[in-house]
Amino acid sequence: MFSSLKRSNETPKASRPDSRGNLLALGVSVVAALTFFSACKSGYPVAAREGPGGEAREPRKVKTARAVAMPMENTITVTGSLAAFDQATVSAKVPGRISLITVDLGSVVRKGQLIAQLEQQDYQLRLRQVEAGLAQARTRLGLPPDGSDDRVNIEDTGTVRQARALLEEAELKRDRGRALFDNGVISRAELDAVESAYKVALSRHQDALEEIRNRQALVVQRRSELEIARQQLTDTSVHAPFDGAIQEKRASLGEYLAAGTPLVTIVRTDPLRLRAEVPERAAHKVRSGLEVRVTVEGDSNTYSGRIVRLSPSIAAQNRILVVEAEVRNNGRLRPGSFARADIVAEDKAPAIAVPSAAIVSFAGIDKVISVQDGKAVEKPITLGRRAGEWTEVLSGITVGELVVVDPGNLQSGQPVTVVE
Repeated sequence: MFSSLKRSNETPKASRPDSRGNLLALGVSVVAALTFFSACKSGYPVAAREGPGGEAREPRKVKTARAVAMPMENTITVTGSLAAFDQATVSAKVPGRISLITVDLGSVVRKGQLIAQLEQQDYQLRLRQVEAGLAQARTRLGLPPDGSDDRVNIEDTGTVRQARALLEEAELKRDRGRALFDNGVISRAELDAVESAYKVALSRHQDALEEIRNRQALVVQRRSELEIARQQLTDTSVHAPFDGAIQEKRASLGEYLAAGTPLVTIVRTDPLRLRAEVPERAAHKVRSGLEVRVTVEGDSNTYSGRIVRLSPSIAAQNRILVVEAEVRNNGRLRPGSFARADIVAEDKAPAIAVPSAAIVSFAGIDKVISVQDGKAVEKPITLGRRAGEWTEVLSGITVGELVVVDPGNLQSGQPVTVVE
């Protein structure tokens, strides 16, 4: 009985499972699964790669364009900073206390606009004093107190006319005395007295001429003092020297300022100066008048300008050429901003270009997919300038080659059919 039970529990050797066979079957299943997932990842169904019986997969329909030769801009990309076109620290020309200030930080000002006003009373009194001195000097010269014409005929002045009359009288007495002395009527002593009187009269006439000239000079001096007093009164009003904006306010209402004390700092923000550094290898392409396109961080707009100034030499320390361009400002650019600029060295430089949609970039490698003998062929390329929907190709393809537009996941060697 026990032997029959033992035989009934034993499994025939031929029907036992083979562990090595199970492992082999499991491996085949894993490989098949990986192959399936790989096909799904690449975007091509497994059935599309190879038909039944090992036949080739179906050709993919693609649109193509030809690489063409076209003129494109040759630009030099540089970096720099924006600076105010003009910057001035406005100061008071005369001392005084501020009675009015009309601007503050960020205020927009126009040329000639009143910025600050100093107290004027002291300068008005000084002006009246000088006007009185001028009127007095004109009166002594024989002119009306008021008037702007200070010219006078010296011989017509009262002082000179009086001295000339005395001189003429002394001259007649001298001549009469000489005649009387020759006839023996008067003595030598009387003749000497007459001669001396004539010399005194001649000296008085000369003094009168010099006095009038001195009075003329005094009128000129008083006239200059009057102009200075008027200018000082005018200088109590401080005006903007040019259109701009207030960068810094440095004085306040009621503050007493000495001559030359800064009031405000004004900057002109339109246009702006772009100071850029051009490498030595590209310096020979840069000249005055070239167009410049400027962009700044945080602003999607592109601003245009022109190169107007170039440094006469290349810096020996870093081998760069400093250039300046004037950039129009719509109010959004600020001095001191970092800027990136493209200098248009040539408007129509020849280039090989392909549609930008035909370029595939991955892991830092740029390529296009060409069509040769009905199959896709990947070609690495080197990109250059970009102009709208076209991009320059420096190397990798030639003019006339067909490239696939919007290739997507098209792979090299895959059959393709070109459609219109």
